[in-house]
Amino acid sequence: MSLQRIVRVSLEHPTSAVCVAGVETVVDIYGSVPEGTEMFEVYGTPGVDIYVSPNMERGRERADTRRWRFDATLEIIVVMNSPSNDLNDSHVQISYHSSHKPLPLAYAVLYLTCVDISLDCDLNCEGRQDRTFVDKRQWVWGPRGYGGILLVNCDRDDPSCGVQDNCDEHVRCLQDLEDMSVMVLRTQGPAALFDDHKLVLHTSSYDAERAQVFHVCGPEDMCEAYRHVLGQDKVSYEVPRFHGDEERFFVEGLSFPDAGFTGLISFHVTLLDNSNEDFSASPIFTDTVVFRVAPWIMTPSTLLPLEVYVCRVRNNTCFVDAVAELARKAGCKLTICPQAENRNDRWIQDEMELGYVQAPHKTLPVVFDSPRNGELQDFPYKRILGPDFGYVTREPRDRSVSGLDSFGNLEVSPPVVANGKEYPLGRILIGGNLPGSSGRRVTQVVRDFLHAQKVQPPVELFVDWLAVGHVDEFLSFVPAPDGKGFRMLLASPGACFKLFQEKRKCGHGRALLFQGVVDDERVRTISINQVLSNKDLINYNKFVQSCIDWNREVLKRELGLAECDIIDIPQLFKTERKKAMAFFPDLVNMLVLGKHLGIPKPFGPIIDGRCCLEEKVRSLLEPLGLHCTFIDDFTPYHMLHGEVHCGTNVRRKPFSFKWWNMVP
Repeated sequence: MSLQRIVRVSLEHPTSAVCVAGVETVVDIYGSVPEGTEMFEVYGTPGVDIYVSPNMERGRERADTRRWRFDATLEIIVVMNSPSNDLNDSHVQISYHSSHKPLPLAYAVLYLTCVDISLDCDLNCEGRQDRTFVDKRQWVWGPRGYGGILLVNCDRDDPSCGVQDNCDEHVRCLQDLEDMSVMVLRTQGPAALFDDHKLVLHTSSYDAERAQVFHVCGPEDMCEAYRHVLGQDKVSYEVPRFHGDEERFFVEGLSFPDAGFTGLISFHVTLLDNSNEDFSASPIFTDTVVFRVAPWIMTPSTLLPLEVYVCRVRNNTCFVDAVAELARKAGCKLTICPQAENRNDRWIQDEMELGYVQAPHKTLPVVFDSPRNGELQDFPYKRILGPDFGYVTREPRDRSVSGLDSFGNLEVSPPVVANGKEYPLGRILIGGNLPGSSGRRVTQVVRDFLHAQKVQPPVELFVDWLAVGHVDEFLSFVPAPDGKGFRMLLASPGACFKLFQEKRKCGHGRALLFQGVVDDERVRTISINQVLSNKDLINYNKFVQSCIDWNREVLKRELGLAECDIIDIPQLFKTERKKAMAFFPDLVNMLVLGKHLGIPKPFGPIIDGRCCLEEKVRSLLEPLGLHCTFIDDFTPYHMLHGEVHCGTNVRRKPFSFKWWNMVP
């Protein structure tokens, strides 16, 4: 906890010193030595352990076992393990001897007052058998790790307050304390010691910008009792002893891990000797605790759904009704953003990503607001931020964003093992360009934020070939009862051409796509024969397939997937301004609610009264115990270059695995 303290003794008068329980004090006997000294003896009162360290090779020995030859390299070490009842109630006596004199040449006495000081927090040591040997100055990952955990207190527990809870220096309601971590300062020793000694709680100016501390200075059931003592511009605080031996503090995070901030924050308490009016206070002992700010964690589509979000706009009533019915089947809460609030911006997946933060004492859902800032830009802050629902956002200073900064381009895999490394919370998937190219990428501030969370290391995929440029246009994950517990679905032009060729071979070449599309004169039907004879379409989809295959290999390598973990979903793409978009509604862009899937209705060729694309998807997914519901999103979403997943969002149950038990 603290480096050894050195105390010098004097022959002229007794010396007094304060020592801290369990902390070594080095006694310097060489500053004032009687002439002719050849040996010395050292004894202490009960409760004072004294050791002599002759040299590095021999280690230390108990001092009271014999007379010691005087040697300036010897080190006398004093340890007390119990606090004193009164000032100077213990002492150490050193006697100096010469072989020529029968009696000691002189005596030196060091009077000791022992105080026990400890700054503590919940070190989260469930995996350790003995917590007493934990170094509180360290933060250690893993199942046998330890260290305090802070939540960024980014919700708004008092709805009448206009800002997030950590945006001011007040505790506005008692519920706010549930989002904070407790830190306790314990002191034992004579009360009179603190007449000329003081305790100072302090942190660095860097850490003060990232966390703040409230001291309980009165009845804990009153908000006014919580005094803001550290954080923002406050870096030190002299601790009054309101409650005797124990003072309680509440700590909240102000900032998530990010570029230049690892998430580690240290607080210290220092005992200062203020007894000499002619000198500034001198430090005697410092104790330290280290917290790690909990990372923001994404939830994959394989986790259980809790709440579905969808926007109501002027032409999507049937779509909203279908999503509502699917949510009912899955047992989910449904939240509809009205048109007055979304201003006809239906892309709620692009606007935000729903995740959570977690400490041993609290789990808090947190919405990550994307920098796209469409007409939905106020919804996450005004409608989702509230009691026990936090908010975070990242925006570039120059506000330059691209379509890749919408959060349809932000997904996360289920838990995986890749290249011998476990990722128990999965890996974040974001879209960008090819290595070395100058295409579109997710803005730097968002990438920095995602990488800094550490627990879901991002994988960057190639999406710049897509017009919209989102990873959810060609992949998704669904739960499975076997294997790794999931399947990754990839859009596949090759699988679609193969299906259409099979149907043509069976005499269904005249079957039409887009039959039954309602209320859209811009859509013309096209037969299987016409698709398979369109060389431009075929050649372009070969290019698309090569782009998806590139990502396939990246995903297999970075997620540790085998071919048996991947299902190819038939899908064709068309080109617009040299970029790809779905030729028919994009089947992988689906809403996954447990075993219930809301899949874009493809309006594929009708054969024997059934859509062959729907039948193919059913044959691939229903053996996994999944229920396929095909939702007509053609006019309100597909024609605007999006699908079911783009138009919905889901809050999911957090992982059962605790993030601090992993090793990044």
